[in-house]
Amino acid sequence: MAINATSESNGGNFTPVPSGTHVARCYQMIELGTITEPYLGEMKTSKKVRIGWELPLETKEFKQGEGQKPYVISKDFTLSMHEKATLRKFLESWRGKAFTEEEAKKFDITKLLGAPCMMSVVEEVKEGKSYSKISNVSTMPKGMVCPDQVSETFVLSYDAFDFDKFNTLPKFIKEKMEKSVEFKKISDVVQSNEHTKKLASMNDNDDLPF
Repeated sequence: MAINATSESNGGNFTPVPSGTHVARCYQMIELGTITEPYLGEMKTSKKVRIGWELPLETKEFKQGEGQKPYVISKDFTLSMHEKATLRKFLESWRGKAFTEEEAKKFDITKLLGAPCMMSVVEEVKEGKSYSKISNVSTMPKGMVCPDQVSETFVLSYDAFDFDKFNTLPKFIKEKMEKSVEFKKISDVVQSNEHTKKLASMNDNDDLPF
């Protein structure tokens, strides 16, 4: 299952993550889809992806009885590897090396799953509420080891959409996906299939006396 970013032009974590520099590991990839939303005073349409990391050395008992679990943090990107794209610059900082144009033409970002990094997190306040924001990412220093992954790997892509996974997502992520072109197409297909099944069931019962 690939989620490809091309070079063509074009959080669910309610407990704030402690500010500072952390060891992190990518564990989540959600294809949000093609969404139209306000950007710098204008409406802009772009394909989005949400990437999530766990911070294995920063843990907390988020729910009583479940024990200590790592903090998690996510960031939305436009799914583009254009030379000026935020995603490309972010990944180049992560890998510690620039992409060649050949590499950037088609890059499957699910390759990031399981990959460790160093991550800087800062606190941002909007409308009186505190949010955790990723300010920078870099490659792991030589000799430093990231602990084994704790959180289960989570991938949700429209080329093999899983409604059970979708239903586990926080409400604000589901609402964003429901506005996408891709989700609307899938919903139309599901509704059409359900209608076809209903008609077939009615026809099967036409000859029954009761």
